[in-house]
Amino acid sequence: MRIGELAGATGTTARALRHYEQSGLISSTRASNGYRVYDELAVGRVRNIRHLLTAGLTLEDVRVFLPCLDGDVAAVPPSDKGLRVARERLAVLNERIAAQTEARDRLAAALADPLGRSQEVPPPFAHGSG
Repeated sequence: MRIGELAGATGTTARALRHYEQSGLISSTRASNGYRVYDELAVGRVRNIRHLLTAGLTLEDVRVFLPCLDGDVAAVPPSDKGLRVARERLAVLNERIAAQTEARDRLAAALADPLGRSQEVPPPFAHGSG
């Protein structure tokens, strides 16, 4: 199948497929006209890559799972290396979530009191004196 067909079958873009190929996660052959041609196994492989990326892994992380990308990734017990990579990525995501939560809370507090003053102290000139 050609790149557009694979993109359509997997819900991705030709650009993403070229990137996966450049990263060594998928491969193709070239037709006589120079078009990339993928075999049917590429559909499952790309779906697995997308599943892992959606779970928060990077393309570099996905490399660890190369031996099982052509099957049911979720059904295969992960290797020790795969578990380590997943735990490391989870820790990074947790750090990012904590930082984003802190930023959100600061913004929410600033919006609740846009002048940054304590609610207990009335603003100066509140009674029109001045």
